[in-house]
Amino acid sequence: MHAKTDSEVTSLAPSSPPRSPTSRGGRPVYYVQSPSRDSHDGEKTATSVHSTPALSPMGSPRHSVGRDSSSSRFSGHPKRKGDKSSSGRKGAPAGKGWQEIGVIEEEGLLDDEDERRGIPKRCKYFLIFVLGFVVLFSFFALVLWGASRSQKPQIVIKSITFENFIIQAGTDASLVPTDMATTNSTVKLTYRNTGTFFGIHVTADPFTLSYSQLTLASGDLNKFYQARSSRRTVSVGVMGNKVPLYGGGPTLTAGKGSGSMAPVPMILRTTVHSRAYVLGALVKPKFTRAIECKVLMNPAKLNKPISLDKSCIYL
Repeated sequence: MHAKTDSEVTSLAPSSPPRSPTSRGGRPVYYVQSPSRDSHDGEKTATSVHSTPALSPMGSPRHSVGRDSSSSRFSGHPKRKGDKSSSGRKGAPAGKGWQEIGVIEEEGLLDDEDERRGIPKRCKYFLIFVLGFVVLFSFFALVLWGASRSQKPQIVIKSITFENFIIQAGTDASLVPTDMATTNSTVKLTYRNTGTFFGIHVTADPFTLSYSQLTLASGDLNKFYQARSSRRTVSVGVMGNKVPLYGGGPTLTAGKGSGSMAPVPMILRTTVHSRAYVLGALVKPKFTRAIECKVLMNPAKLNKPISLDKSCIYL
């Protein structure tokens, strides 16, 4: 005789109730009848009665119920496509709910993996906001730059006044004898800022007075700031002290024999630079104006302003 396992004992239990419901110990015995699985054709249904006693009214415990049926009812594995539910109803194939839950869980895991691998939504929204702000700000700055470029400042050289112009003999730094020229003059100009929404910082290259290829005098314009929609008059001192003339001396002194010096043609040159800070250091248009004026220095008109309104070329 071989030892029987629990499963064999359970399978060998009688499948039908006993002939006469006898009582054990004076207590009635109850039996539980459960439907068996449906057949493949769905027409015949067989019932089996397990001989395992259930709980009596007095609270006696049941013996072990058939393990095969309990495991098939409560196991989480999906059933085959051909199987039907234990209740015998016709409907959706068994295990469909479990499959749907599995699909939902897999989709959730995929979404989590995408969020981990990709950029979070908050970061995406922040990047979109930053890019949009940069585009709008750049467009606004471009509009301001275009509007400011059309509002160029106006510069006019009004006059020049010679306080003195002296030519005398002397020696240069290397002790070479030559004629020396001393010039003292003042140039007046007006500067107007036509900009309606920005101020301008103004600088200029040195103002120079030259005869032929010789520079007789020079002077610097002091930096200043011109507010929007305003104008001012600026004076620049152009001076030269004992400038060697070398070969140009005799030409300048040609009229001395008659008791007076002949008028001396000169050229006044400068370049004015204007810088506007419309939007800080981001939008700062620059305006450059080169000026060249023809000047006729007449020794008979010293300390008198010489008008240059029609003698200047603005480049």
